[in-house]
Amino acid sequence: MVQESIAGHQQDLAARLLAEAGMTLLARNWRCGRAGEIDIVARDGDVVVVCEVKTRRAGLFEHPMAAVTPTKADRLRRLAECWLDRHGGSPPGGVRIDLVGVVLPRRGAPLVEHARGVA
Repeated sequence: MVQESIAGHQQDLAARLLAEAGMTLLARNWRCGRAGEIDIVARDGDVVVVCEVKTRRAGLFEHPMAAVTPTKADRLRRLAECWLDRHGGSPPGGVRIDLVGVVLPRRGAPLVEHARGVA
C-alpha cells in the first residue's frame, strides 16, 4: 500500500510537470488488457504523448532515464497503438513517447526530469 502511495505521488509530480509544459492530460493509468498500462496519456498540440513515469532513489539504482529498454519501448509502442485504436486513430501530429524520471534524494524535494521522444 505504501509503495502504491509513493508511485501515485510521483505520477502526480509528473502530471503537474506535463501540464505546466502546456500539455493536456487525457488519461492516467490507462490499461489495454494484457498489453499493460500507460502511466500518462497527454496531448501536446496535435501530438498524442504516451508518457512512462519512472522513479528511483538517489544513488541506489540506475538513473530512471535509463529505464526505457528496447523491450519497454516496444511495449509502449504497442500500448500507443491500442490507445489510438480505441480513441479515434492517429492525430495529425502523430504519437510521441516521453519519459518522466523522478529521483528521490535522501533529503529535499524530488528531482523531476522530462525527456521527449525517448522511443
